[in-house]
Amino acid sequence: MSIPSTGDRFAAFRHASYARFFASRFLAAFAIQIVSVAVGWQMYDVTGSALYLGLIGLFQFLPSLLLILVTGSVADRFNRRAIVAICLVIGAGCSAALLGLTLAGAFAPLPVFGILLVFGVERAFMGPAVQSLAPNLVPEKDLANAIAWNSSSWQTAAILGPVMGGLLYGASAVVAYSVALALLILAAVLVLMIPKPAQRSPSKAVSWEEILAGFRFISKEKVVLGAISLDLFAVLLGGAVALMPIFARDVLALGPWGLGLLRAAPGIGAIVVAVWLAFHPVRHHAGIAMFIGVALFGIGTVIFGLSETAWISIAALMLMGASDMISVYVRETLIVLWTPDEVRGRVNAVNMVFVGASNELGEFRAGTMASVFGAVPAVVIGGIGTLAVAVTWALAFPKLRNIDSLEAPDRESTAAQPA
Repeated sequence: MSIPSTGDRFAAFRHASYARFFASRFLAAFAIQIVSVAVGWQMYDVTGSALYLGLIGLFQFLPSLLLILVTGSVADRFNRRAIVAICLVIGAGCSAALLGLTLAGAFAPLPVFGILLVFGVERAFMGPAVQSLAPNLVPEKDLANAIAWNSSSWQTAAILGPVMGGLLYGASAVVAYSVALALLILAAVLVLMIPKPAQRSPSKAVSWEEILAGFRFISKEKVVLGAISLDLFAVLLGGAVALMPIFARDVLALGPWGLGLLRAAPGIGAIVVAVWLAFHPVRHHAGIAMFIGVALFGIGTVIFGLSETAWISIAALMLMGASDMISVYVRETLIVLWTPDEVRGRVNAVNMVFVGASNELGEFRAGTMASVFGAVPAVVIGGIGTLAVAVTWALAFPKLRNIDSLEAPDRESTAAQPA
């Protein structure tokens, strides 16, 4: 069955709970971007090592992998709003710890990696909860609109956050971490202002069968499996975020503010597409659009890796963000619509591990390759790999490729089809 649309471009914001959720998510994402820019530049200043830049991503990813059997079940069984609020408070504590290290002149890889592990645990629990909370705040007819605005919120933060992070770090690392701390506290307050939403929880006691329900559902539903794994391998190979301090300082001769511009460029491209999608949602050939987006992401990555001119590099990064936004929009909509609410937390836990693997583990991949072959070959090889993934997945998942419109599946008819 298809989801009826109200035609209201701001439909999601007619619901007060969603409006607070939107603001909280924006502030939290803004703060995370500031911390990311500050930690990356400060680590490269202290160590001068591409490998350490890659390890920043690895230490944030490991908790999501190790806790995957727990986080989704927690999001399905407990108050998602409370989980998000607790996680934001923990994130604020991590920002305070980074601030303390900087004030004490004790910023060094070992304690920072310890803080990032805690940050990773917080994100491991918050990811499934925040992804599963949004569908509980709006009626189904407004869900696609809410997803588009969710992406817009994150991408707006991805534009402004790195630029602000670069400017704040240019003033001092203390200022950058202090602002991030304040924003995370405010985000937690906004979440606590959301009335507890209705949530379908599993009626059965927790068991290994229930915990593994997310894996079972994904393995059987080829549309969800293809969409999640496509993002995993495409961004795992094509990610270049971890190496931006190297490009900003050594390749393009830019300072912290220039790093902020580089980090913001993908968000600029993405927000343009996200706003366009909010007003002009994908109505036909959604599967093809997603694969084209991934291919363009790979092309942009190759151009960025080869460029030695700032404006070309920024344009390539904008192309990467714009094309990735198309893929993200289609993928997130499909995952939400094709996943029943009672297992949504566990499916999103698996999805968050895949997203974490594609981002944080992708940063580790880029850092280790750059430490051996250099930053430019690491990025170019990764971009070529992303192009290969787009072609391979388009051939391997014809059902995903042939999806036309973004609509909820008919459960009875899909159940009758072979897995």
